[in-house]
Amino acid sequence: MTTPTPSAGRVRGRTVRLGAACVAAAGLVTVGMATPALADSDQLWIVAPYEAVVPTAAGPGQEPATRTLGLGLYHDHSGFQVTDGRLTVDVSGLAGVADVVWPENCAPSGTTAVCSVPEVPLTGITSVPLQIRAAADAAAGASGRITYSATAATTMEGGQLTAPEGYETTVKVGAGPDLVVERPAPVEGVQPGSTVPVPFSVVNNGNQPANGLQATFYVTRGLDLGTVDPRCTSTPVGEGGTVKPVTRVDCAFDDVLAPGATFTLPQPLRATVAPYALNERVDLNVSARGGAEDLAPEDNGAVVGVQAVNTADFAVRGAKVSGAAGETVKAALTFRNRGPAWIANLGSGDPVGLVDLTVPQGATVTSVPENCQPRTLDGSWYEGGPAGAPRYVCDLPMWVAENQTVTFPFELRIDTVIAGSAGAVALKPPYGTQPLPFDPNHRNDTSKLVLNG
Repeated sequence: MTTPTPSAGRVRGRTVRLGAACVAAAGLVTVGMATPALADSDQLWIVAPYEAVVPTAAGPGQEPATRTLGLGLYHDHSGFQVTDGRLTVDVSGLAGVADVVWPENCAPSGTTAVCSVPEVPLTGITSVPLQIRAAADAAAGASGRITYSATAATTMEGGQLTAPEGYETTVKVGAGPDLVVERPAPVEGVQPGSTVPVPFSVVNNGNQPANGLQATFYVTRGLDLGTVDPRCTSTPVGEGGTVKPVTRVDCAFDDVLAPGATFTLPQPLRATVAPYALNERVDLNVSARGGAEDLAPEDNGAVVGVQAVNTADFAVRGAKVSGAAGETVKAALTFRNRGPAWIANLGSGDPVGLVDLTVPQGATVTSVPENCQPRTLDGSWYEGGPAGAPRYVCDLPMWVAENQTVTFPFELRIDTVIAGSAGAVALKPPYGTQPLPFDPNHRNDTSKLVLNG
């Protein structure tokens, strides 16, 4: 799909897979962030893959495997209701390359169909599952394309939205293995100290065998897989200190996985839930060994979420400092996770929280800690330099261990001595205004920075 850039302003964080970014406290990869739509406008967008590969039949007399393309619509502005979405799908470019099976919400006419999306969402949810498979006489290397257009009704002035032109999916006929990892449901409500199963199975949906399998698991520190298999090695990963947020498990198997066959471990995976566990996950990733290219690598991974029953008491502490007029003083704000759980946003990469400082009257900040941004008193962007702002918002790390502390060292010049001048210090969530849901004690979420108390 040649996709115009959407104005997906609702994307506040980052969606990532554990792995490469585990090296930077969990190896995070940014998927998307764009600018918000204007308050008086809206835009319709199409969800469609850029490329899809369909395998030829694995052998004489066999049917080619079917792939499902997740298509859909979404729009930008939460202030408008968008209904009666109509996604037009043109498959004339697939002649001799691939056949399609239209879903129930599509009305075909020849090689074109109009697919109905009654309520257009604000997120890229797929609601049109179009099935495709290689044509009977198609050879590996053949290619074609699907093109799209879309309209929808809206409550905004004008009454109709039209998606930009240029959306298309290139469909290629391929030969090779297609490893697909089972996508299990999340596990919720588990108690620390218990043991839970971690489903792991791989099927080869391709038309050629996989001559060996490479599996990599990324396990957050609240889970312990123990000894997975003698053919596996485990390595803690993540920057800084002795506490590592993720363990990487690498496994090499010589099993030949024929088309249609399924691979499972000799012993099922089980994870022990640590006393400090809360929001945990195991990322499962596979690839064929020997350099074989997977026909559809996007389904070579899955995430098993494990939600433990636990809490973490976040606390913030201000400071009391004194000095004469014209003197520069040091004041350190301190955050502590009093546990018992560790907290990690390894999936999004967002900070676990924010520390918000209002500068006491009669003082000017002259030195600003790393990861602290200047703000106006009402929280807007501060147009001056980093020093001299009346307020600061400081990012905590993306993960904090139980009993871990984080310090933000400020330096302030006392311009005027005001006895007992105090600035507010508050712990806040990374987004929104709701209290952190895992924190059972909000009495220690606020403090003060006091000058000449």
